[in-house]
Amino acid sequence: MSDRSNDFRRALNGYRLTTAEILYHMPDHPQVLQSFIWQEFDMAPKFPVLNKFLHFWEHNIEGRLHSVRIAARGLISPAELKLAGGEFTLH
Repeated sequence: MSDRSNDFRRALNGYRLTTAEILYHMPDHPQVLQSFIWQEFDMAPKFPVLNKFLHFWEHNIEGRLHSVRIAARGLISPAELKLAGGEFTLH
């Protein structure tokens, strides 16, 4: 099965495209912060996939975490319909 089919199936099950900006301290220069962008499908509000990644980070990567900002958006949402003020006919 293709990745797109899996992504669509996850979206139907409530997964959202989640983006996290992770600020961490540089291992050689702890006073300097570096930014890392992470993006994956995850379930709000607990974000188990992101939490698993952050747990991995804390145990396997030298850069100590400073902060994490999260943005999530459902890919499937109700359509917005607006009445257009005209009619067009094609022959």
